[in-house]
Amino acid sequence: MRDTQSLFEELFLPHLDDAYNLARWILERDQDAQDVVQEAYVRALKGFKGFRGTNPRAWLLTIVRNTAYSWTRKYPSNVISFDEGVHTAPTEQPLSESFHEERKRQLYEALSRLSVDFREVLLLYEIEGWSYKQIASTLKVPVGTVMSRLSRARRRLQQELARVQETAVKNEL
Repeated sequence: MRDTQSLFEELFLPHLDDAYNLARWILERDQDAQDVVQEAYVRALKGFKGFRGTNPRAWLLTIVRNTAYSWTRKYPSNVISFDEGVHTAPTEQPLSESFHEERKRQLYEALSRLSVDFREVLLLYEIEGWSYKQIASTLKVPVGTVMSRLSRARRRLQQELARVQETAVKNEL
């Protein structure tokens, strides 16, 4: 008899792209859609024992939809309209190589501040392009754990990067 995790993966991982597309249409931002899909898969895994339907795609997409709408209520400020004047870098002066090197140094410093669990899942997914399933298999953890670690790792990296940049600005003054 197959274990719960294997059955969950077999039924729901094929619908990962559909889940992302739905979340992306609702939220309009890639990062928010990724976070919502991760949260939805974690919820689906937690509630999997209650799944009695014959259509896993419909069940999952309902969870994604509900999670996305909860997300919009919880984070209303995340909806930012694109303003070309504000969001486009001036083209007259290209950014210097030293600027790029400093940003790279800041990123490495922020990454080094993450715990190994967060850093490893973030690098395997974002840099190496591994799937959730590949990471889960390699780390010997459930797919839901990979998704939640990745979500927390992204948030933590943003926080650490902000701290590193704040320190750099203070040191310049």
